[in-house]
Amino acid sequence: MDWIGWSSRESSPALNRDEYLDAWARLHGTDPRATALVRLWLGLSYRVARPLASWRVPPDALTLLGVLFALAAPLVAAAGGHWPVAAAAVVTLSGFADNLDGAVAVVSGRVTRWGAALDALCDRVADGAGYLALWVVGADPWLVVAAAVLAYLHEYLRARAAALGQSDVAVITVSERPTRVIVVAMFLLGAGLYPLSADRWGSAGAGVSAVLGLFALLQLVFAVRRRLR
Repeated sequence: MDWIGWSSRESSPALNRDEYLDAWARLHGTDPRATALVRLWLGLSYRVARPLASWRVPPDALTLLGVLFALAAPLVAAAGGHWPVAAAAVVTLSGFADNLDGAVAVVSGRVTRWGAALDALCDRVADGAGYLALWVVGADPWLVVAAAVLAYLHEYLRARAAALGQSDVAVITVSERPTRVIVVAMFLLGAGLYPLSADRWGSAGAGVSAVLGLFALLQLVFAVRRRLR
């Protein structure tokens, strides 16, 4: 999920775990403690982000590292054979780096609106690279296009709602960015483990992404409609 509402520029003492979760809740308008998976994901991010923050690693550097990993995924997958396994690992690293940039920024108090804009841009590039990796291993092009379009509509609607005054994410859908990363990585892994049926694994990954994306978009449409009436 993209970070929203970044505004501070000055460094501050690193937050503890509870303060970090509180900051996340303020940025997104929802309590991460209410969802076990989100709580676990953010807890892991916090553990890695805290030493990075103490070493003053720039959040923007992690954002760019994440998109570089993502862009490498289709190139690795294109090697064929068992290489999609490595592509799955690269996609996973990209997703984790993408989550770390916001975590480091919040933990260290070095959050900016530019950082949020850069993160959103790089996330869309990374989403596209992940779906391209599925196409490279043989996924049906129309399923890939459907998955990509639905993901972009999901994020576009959320961005427009924020521009119109919505101060939170409205709802955590079934196809937020971490879910998209997990689905792409999982089916790339299958394509690499079973290269003779890589095309079927790729199509299944694109199909699952598209179905989840459709449900997520409908969730978001109804939630935003309630908020912006």
